[in-house]
Amino acid sequence: MNDRAERIREFLNQSGFADAELHPLQGDASFRRYIRIRKSGQSAMLMDAPPEKENVQPYLAIANYLHKAGYSAPEVLAHDAAGGLLLLEDLGDDSFTSVLKTQSGVEQELYAAAIDVLAEWHKTGRDDNFILPEYDDALLMKETCLFAEWYLPQIMGKEMAEALHPEFVALWEGILAEARLATDTWVHRDYHADNLMWLPKRSGAQRVGLLDFQDGVYGDAAYDVVSLLEDARRDVSQPLASSMLEHYIAASGADRERFLTSYAVLGAQRNSKIIGIFCRLAARDGKFTYLNYLPRVWRHLERDLAHPLLLPLKTWLDKHVPGGQRGVITVQGLALTA
Repeated sequence: MNDRAERIREFLNQSGFADAELHPLQGDASFRRYIRIRKSGQSAMLMDAPPEKENVQPYLAIANYLHKAGYSAPEVLAHDAAGGLLLLEDLGDDSFTSVLKTQSGVEQELYAAAIDVLAEWHKTGRDDNFILPEYDDALLMKETCLFAEWYLPQIMGKEMAEALHPEFVALWEGILAEARLATDTWVHRDYHADNLMWLPKRSGAQRVGLLDFQDGVYGDAAYDVVSLLEDARRDVSQPLASSMLEHYIAASGADRERFLTSYAVLGAQRNSKIIGIFCRLAARDGKFTYLNYLPRVWRHLERDLAHPLLLPLKTWLDKHVPGGQRGVITVQGLALTA
């Protein structure tokens, strides 16, 4: 038994799950893994996040905060934060993604419930007693530049990508300065069908289980709405997306014009970032399946670029990244940057 397995065994022994059955779940893009623990009719979820790779403290803090606030974040049953181990309430297997694949006629209900959760917590606003990073222009720019650092070198070569990098940065600095995005509410940052659980036996906002919120920040309310409706991994029809946008605006009381501007800017920011991340996952980590999502993400980005504020970026991309380069690409070589 290696050191990691021994630490997990000791943690489970101390948590009342000695000799439990372990059922690993399918992995994803991060270094974390999840293992369902079963013993004597009881079930829990073990988060295994090696501390040299991931810090579980943000997840632990946000999980406790959301759970106490009445949302369906998993209850933390036990933790060994220094060892990167959390034992969590098991919310089951009914992710939005799973339910939408196996049940018909429920899409409107699920998405409306997810929108209602956002509208509810956005009305609450920022809690200055709960410290989180800010999703300010500097962090947004850092993420957006993943597009220039990982995608552009793949389609035009590293030298040309580096030459165009200052232009890309200047365009985005102008967009963010004009958009004046807020930092007045908690933002999940990865609020989409894979990370939402359907819990119909609960009521109100608790019908929506929340996962993978460890990167939460204080940012603009539009960001999580974008994450939900411009999902990189599943198609959300335009009629549904449009109706959910209007549903959010009505439920939250948001200023419609300002919200739609923030939605377009953050949609372009998020989709640019995702294109960069998916290329990085392929080039650096050998996770090539993410490249298959690029056409969908580009469709989202192109739709966002229709907003007048984003016209300079649209013009720049039309010049340097023509349509033929906006699909599935073949990445060249290994990591192109650190």
